[in-house]
Amino acid sequence: MFTSELVPESRIAFLRRTGPYGEANRIHMEELRTWAAAHGLLGADSAVLGIARDDPARTAPHACRYDTCLVVPEEAQVRGPGVLVTRLAGGRHAVMTAAHTPEGLAQAWAGLFGNLAAQGFEFDGTRPVLERYRPALLDRHLCEICVPVL
Repeated sequence: MFTSELVPESRIAFLRRTGPYGEANRIHMEELRTWAAAHGLLGADSAVLGIARDDPARTAPHACRYDTCLVVPEEAQVRGPGVLVTRLAGGRHAVMTAAHTPEGLAQAWAGLFGNLAAQGFEFDGTRPVLERYRPALLDRHLCEICVPVL
């Protein structure tokens, strides 16, 4: 079941990983969290975002890109090896909650676009789909998938 949410445009710091999606993405996410905590950028309400930049059905596993991101204040000094900064386009998103397990995420992704259309949403392919990890949900072993919609 999707809900509708307006995600604000934001400044993000991110680390990019290239390679097969899976467990390595979780390790990569921990690297970003460790870096962010050491620089005072990770708070109790901080959301970490995962952005799969490539469709593994169309891109060889070794070439798939995954960005692990953190929304950072406009004035924040962002420094670190491999840490990049960009802007994340905001806009309307259809948001679904999923089990934060490899199986739960695989199941959510497998039916994602069919469920989206069945609920009357139209995918906006000009913006990336976000996996959003917020502390309150992670405590319950849940995360969110935020799909940009028109």
